[in-house]
Amino acid sequence: MTGGGPPLPERLRAEADATAERLREACRQAGVLPPVQPGFQDSLQRVLAFSDFVAEGVIQEPALLAELAGGGDLDRVYPPDGFRIRATAFLAGTANLDELSARLRRFRRREMVRIAWRDLAGRADLTETTAERSALAEACLDLALEWLHPRLCADHGEPCSADGRPQHLVVMALGKLGARELNFSSDVDLVFAYPAAGETRGGPAPIDNTDFFTRLARRLIRVIGEVTAEGFVFRIDLRLRPFGEGGPLVMGFDAMERYYQEQ
Repeated sequence: MTGGGPPLPERLRAEADATAERLREACRQAGVLPPVQPGFQDSLQRVLAFSDFVAEGVIQEPALLAELAGGGDLDRVYPPDGFRIRATAFLAGTANLDELSARLRRFRRREMVRIAWRDLAGRADLTETTAERSALAEACLDLALEWLHPRLCADHGEPCSADGRPQHLVVMALGKLGARELNFSSDVDLVFAYPAAGETRGGPAPIDNTDFFTRLARRLIRVIGEVTAEGFVFRIDLRLRPFGEGGPLVMGFDAMERYYQEQ
């Protein structure tokens, strides 16, 4: 999809030009050369006019815009595993929970700037925009969980079923994320479950699976949804889980199946 839409009204052009000057000054102070790709300035004016989020993001981090434009990411749709590949590289070497939280927020900001830019500049349609935002949320949730699980296992051992099969937390997306239609203001509606009852094995402080996965889910919620100095990754809404806000945070498959059969 190409083309940036009709000309901007004079007032918006003036505001965008003032914001663009702030960006140029930020680039000068950071020693970053502004992008010079064909058509970039026209897109820049439109994006700055319509998105305070993008404007403040690139002014605070002028190298981000140069990286996105210079690497061609403003002009391309990611392949299905594109967000996962980039997030994996972004999180490589993460040492602790606070660092994981900070890196995920920076990654989310980078990709949200890119997605919003492509939308406002007419380089992506609505279906593409919502699908990419959904894929971004999925990648952040998946990789956060993959980082958190083994570290909780180091404290308590691997959660296993009664017959010794390893168990993993299942994160189910409902609402707009479940439909892959996540927009810029959407929460992510999540439900947490695990396959079978049992307890952890091989760790210094064994606990039952419900306790393990409840702790894991709480850490995931904190990493993704907590508001820090760098914002949040995505807002999490848990009210669609069985029994709503009064229900358990996680449930075994059997208990969840009974709940849905009886409702």
